[in-house]
Amino acid sequence: MSKKQAPLSALQDYLPPNTYEPVLQYLHYYKVHLTVARERKSILGDYRHRHGTETHRISVNGNLNPYAFLVTLLHELAHLLTFEKWGNKVAAHGREWKAVFGQLLAQFIEHNVFPHDIKTVLLQTLHNPAASSCADEALLRVLKTYDSKNAGALFVEDVPSGTLFQTHDGRVFQKGERVRKRFRCVEVATKRQYLFSPVYEVVPVAAN
Repeated sequence: MSKKQAPLSALQDYLPPNTYEPVLQYLHYYKVHLTVARERKSILGDYRHRHGTETHRISVNGNLNPYAFLVTLLHELAHLLTFEKWGNKVAAHGREWKAVFGQLLAQFIEHNVFPHDIKTVLLQTLHNPAASSCADEALLRVLKTYDSKNAGALFVEDVPSGTLFQTHDGRVFQKGERVRKRFRCVEVATKRQYLFSPVYEVVPVAAN
């Protein structure tokens, strides 16, 4: 299975210091079914609203560093709080959600739970957060500095243009030109083109 229910007592292992109790209050009050997922490259977390006898459900990738885990969990909690207030009458990442997410972030920023560099980026995006942490390049970049780096891994932006790199699933790509905020790369086996975030982590492939 790709997900497992996280005993709430174990949640401290995933969160930064001094954040467990305030997070736990939200989870208890709204009766959230929290699961910790294995690594998902396309999303960091996900939310399913309560329906009938089912409770709110949130999942967060368990491989995230504590600060990324907290930001992702707050992102999903913001969806829950938005649903509680407006139901399905507002856009998933509309101004209502942005306001709620900003308020949640502010609550934790005020208690100095984030390092200065993460705090600085969060303050810059507080009033207009991106729909996904994956889509916020500045936030993703600073959060990734707290990851345990894979041996030999680089960001796509650090791979020389025209050279080959390998993704986590073993596929090999040739790096191409930058298109706005992403890099156009060609999968060697299929010749199909893909756009990569500059801070997507890959492993360079040595030329034969």
